[in-house]
Amino acid sequence: MPPTVSLLLLPALLLLAAARPAAPPHRPTFTCGGVVSGESGFIGSEGFPGVYPPNSKCTWKITVPEGKVVVLSFRYLDLESDNLCRYDFVDIYNGHANGQRIGRFCGTVKPGALVSSSNKMLVQMTSDANTAGSGFIAKFSAAEPHERGDQYCGGRLQKPSGSFHTPNWPERDYPAGVTCSWHIVAPKNQLIELKFEKFDVERDNYCRYDYVAVFNGGEINDAKRIGKYCGDSPPAPILSEKNELLVQFLSDLSLTADGFIGHYKFRPKKLPTTTVPPTTTTVPATSIVKPTVALCQQKCKRSGTLESNYCSSNFVITGMVITAVTRAGSLHATISIINVYKEGNLAIQQAGKNMSAKILVVCKQCPLIRRGLNYIIMGQVEEDGRGKVFPNSFVMSFKTKNSKILNALKNKTCQN
Repeated sequence: MPPTVSLLLLPALLLLAAARPAAPPHRPTFTCGGVVSGESGFIGSEGFPGVYPPNSKCTWKITVPEGKVVVLSFRYLDLESDNLCRYDFVDIYNGHANGQRIGRFCGTVKPGALVSSSNKMLVQMTSDANTAGSGFIAKFSAAEPHERGDQYCGGRLQKPSGSFHTPNWPERDYPAGVTCSWHIVAPKNQLIELKFEKFDVERDNYCRYDYVAVFNGGEINDAKRIGKYCGDSPPAPILSEKNELLVQFLSDLSLTADGFIGHYKFRPKKLPTTTVPPTTTTVPATSIVKPTVALCQQKCKRSGTLESNYCSSNFVITGMVITAVTRAGSLHATISIINVYKEGNLAIQQAGKNMSAKILVVCKQCPLIRRGLNYIIMGQVEEDGRGKVFPNSFVMSFKTKNSKILNALKNKTCQN
């Protein structure tokens, strides 16, 4: 082609090149787990934003430069929802192996920023065979560890009594980006009583950002969680089931508050007694926790009606059974409370708008209650504030229509 022709064609070629569609922007492809490192980056569930696959377990190991900590912020979260995150969930751990779990998350409510205690963090997502969602996407970044005197807050507490508190207490607010765990261990034949004297932790209806969580045993396990607390009201006194308690405090990278101070002491393990009002004839005043053969062989049939049992019961609540564990012939249950009609001495744990209570069904099969179902529960209360239900206690399935009768009874004056 002569040079003059090629020069004439040049503008047309340039126009053609300009008319070509631009290459689409690169969208990252998320796979099942991986090893990632650097100052910052993103991780996401397999196939995000598509539906994540069932029956999978994916693990991401995150490393940022030495001397820094990992900050993980969820940008999107959509996993099968469950109160205890038992089916599909994301676990976050300090370190890469055998590290302490920082938290477990599911549903669609994003947690606040999560901060590791070192330059390594492990993220693990587990899914079961059923309902799925779009999964998650999260950004990790490196941050400077906070300069604070008690950066090693937490530890193992084994003295018969003692106290623990948030960093900087009481001079100033606790710092952002803190994770502390106190493991309280009593001798085998003793229990632990825990009380918070002062308490001020960033308020949130779901305690997503800063919170204190208390667990039976020595590890972070949602099935053994006694409660999760935030706001400015101290939790009710707590008594351990056995000889170990774990107290976890976590603050995100935003607002902080005064913090808290807690006190604990060891108590001898003893069979508690129940103090019963004079009009109560259904429960002996010195009844023991351990089920007896005679007691549990009684005919399992509730007697009377809502009205006839209301005044003789120390507490009356409606709620869903969220945990149910059988031990020594009795059933230990946690009830997520729908409504409280008569509180008595029942210890009610509150986290934001959510309330729960511990209930002991003395004979595990009578009355029979099942996890995931709603009930009206009437019973007595032990010295430690736990509800106690006997074979002749009034328990029945809760239906919305029952609320009218219960509200009327709530306004009734019971004669002592």
